[in-house]
Amino acid sequence: MPQGDTLHLNTFMNTDTTDSFASIGSLKIAIIGAGNLGQSIALGWVKSGKVAPGQITCTRRQVEALADLQAVGIHVGTDNLAAVAQADLVILAVKPYKAEEVLTEIGPALVGRKILISVMSSVELKQLGAHAGPEVLLFRAMPNIATEISESITCLSHAKGRKDGIGLVTELFDLIGRTSWIEESLMEAATVLGACGIAYVMRFIRAMVQGGIQIGFDSHTASLIATQTVKGAAELLLQGGRHPEEEIDRVTTPKGCTIVGLNEMEHQGFSSALIKGIVTSFQKIEK
Repeated sequence: MPQGDTLHLNTFMNTDTTDSFASIGSLKIAIIGAGNLGQSIALGWVKSGKVAPGQITCTRRQVEALADLQAVGIHVGTDNLAAVAQADLVILAVKPYKAEEVLTEIGPALVGRKILISVMSSVELKQLGAHAGPEVLLFRAMPNIATEISESITCLSHAKGRKDGIGLVTELFDLIGRTSWIEESLMEAATVLGACGIAYVMRFIRAMVQGGIQIGFDSHTASLIATQTVKGAAELLLQGGRHPEEEIDRVTTPKGCTIVGLNEMEHQGFSSALIKGIVTSFQKIEK
């Protein structure tokens, strides 16, 4: 998938994105609460070749869990306040229930010309703003763990009326996949579809592999066929821009094996179960 390919699914974003920040190559970045997602973001930026390991500082309580990052030259530590104080751009990646505590801790350093980006679900821009100085630019981002291989979809939103920083944030997340600017009210939905969606797709692939084994393949071959098939299907949609049903029509023939398989899946509630799962996850995150 090409980098720098930005999807604008909504057109609300003002196209005037002039920035007054340093270039990506000189940006000092702090990732606070570097769990699985925070680490994936850091590794994705380093692998892009546009961000040097020494530009990034990652923190978490169990600093030994950041050994892989330290091994590639990323700074690691436990001092959140110090990391934020020296940063131009701060990624807040702690668990949502810890957000208020950590924001209070780092608040004294959230002053001057900085960018603060939350990748936490259910933490709104107004909550970030309550702890940040007036010059700090506020953003929300929802990537997924495919950031590590530069194949994420990252949904982004920003405080209305603040245009500075948009270009830089877009460029930064374009390094690790594709981006889409959305209204903040859709960020929880983006969490479910884009971030939780990784797990849904993995479960689908696992089921394909199990079916492949049942009809005769060994597990390795079944896994290779299933994963490459899913990758090919996704690329057909991304590159062709067609609706999934159009692609389905291309491989279903009258009285063929594809249509009978699809119909049996629908009889067993395949689409309904997937939709219900997505909606149930959304209802949970809203609570």
